Amino acid sequence: MAPTAQVLTAPGQDRRCDGGGGEVRKPAVRCHPALSSEGKASIRGVVGQLLAATGKDKGLVSLGVGDASVHACFRRGGEFAADAVAGAARSGEFDCYAPSHGCPAARRAVADHLSAGARHRTRESDVFMTVGGTGAITAITTVLGGAPGANILLPRPGFAPYESACDLVGAEPRFYDLLPRHGWEADLAGVHALADSATAAIVIINPNNPCGAVYSVQHLIQIAETARDLGIPVIADEIYARMVFGGSKFVPMATYAHIAPVITIGGISKRFMVPGWRLGWLAFCDPNGTLKHVRTATEMLLNVTSGPASIIQAAVPKILTHEHNEFHLNVVTLLESAADALYNRLNRIEALQCYSKPHGSMFMMIEINTSLLSGIADDMDFARELINEESVLVLPGFVLGLKNWVRIFYGAPINVILEACDRIESFCQRRACQAKLSKKKF
Repeated sequence: MAPTAQVLTAPGQDRRCDGGGGEVRKPAVRCHPALSSEGKASIRGVVGQLLAATGKDKGLVSLGVGDASVHACFRRGGEFAADAVAGAARSGEFDCYAPSHGCPAARRAVADHLSAGARHRTRESDVFMTVGGTGAITAITTVLGGAPGANILLPRPGFAPYESACDLVGAEPRFYDLLPRHGWEADLAGVHALADSATAAIVIINPNNPCGAVYSVQHLIQIAETARDLGIPVIADEIYARMVFGGSKFVPMATYAHIAPVITIGGISKRFMVPGWRLGWLAFCDPNGTLKHVRTATEMLLNVTSGPASIIQAAVPKILTHEHNEFHLNVVTLLESAADALYNRLNRIEALQCYSKPHGSMFMMIEINTSLLSGIADDMDFARELINEESVLVLPGFVLGLKNWVRIFYGAPINVILEACDRIESFCQRRACQAKLSKKKF
């Protein structure tokens, strides 16, 4: 990895003379180039820009950030999680440092959770606790992408922290397309064309953020066979595991680890509505034993980095051991109703197009026909003008690798979704009328 800071003399900087007549150069501190102000846009950075442009006439409707826990209806029946943490805190048994790879009881609980009904059993030693799903992304990208010249195959559209993690460790992100007219499946012919001998892994997000797709058994097998042919592991981001609806079924990628090794990223943030608790994991499923060196490297990395809070880890067994069916059913029912309403309403707007109804996660991607909207040149214009005029926050797709699309979060009560749809429709109608009037003038 390149050094994070260097003290250098920058061109054009002030030079002063010291008392002895010698020249003293004022040093400049240079940061890691991936973290410079000229670097790539981040989701949070773009959201911050958009929030600064919020109009003053209407209350904000935020559909740009994936956090359903801010709405009480999604937390209904979830008190068991807080009770588990409170019990751990009151016991006084978990005020000490946690083991660097995670508390044994938490690792065991995650292993049992992943093994339930699975083809391949996950052992305690296969699981590593991380600071949220993003911590797992950073860890495995550091381990696999840190080799000189390494590249990692990422989906487009995708989740921006993967590209950021690659940039920080010096790995090359190579983007394969997800196909909107084919249920956002991976373009596996494109994957083959992108890969070479330096390819370290392929990332698969299922259920998918930002598209809302849930992959079929057939497609998962095709992905596993592609990874096998390329001699690489699959990094399976399953942070939205089991959050599916509309007749879809979630099948873990590790089901096919006998075809290609799988490293699963998971956590409690989304399914249990506790994203602020920052508890995630990496789980290795490697029945053929091809990733022993990767596991060892992961252990070494976690020995020198911090893990999640001990009292949160201590609560994991009680959170994961019981089914909590009523709680999860409520969450999925709310998501399905919101997704249906959003999909049906927005597809009635001429300038917008959603090619497939979401069946999982909390997001959908909408294509914008900018030629029909006055004053809208691209997706950032759309998002900026929408929040300025209607106080609705959506995420422009360029941040996710897809220009002239927007990602819309539907983890909100149905009345909030319908209010947002009304405002988006008004905005598009107003801009479409302006565009038609401009054409008549010419």
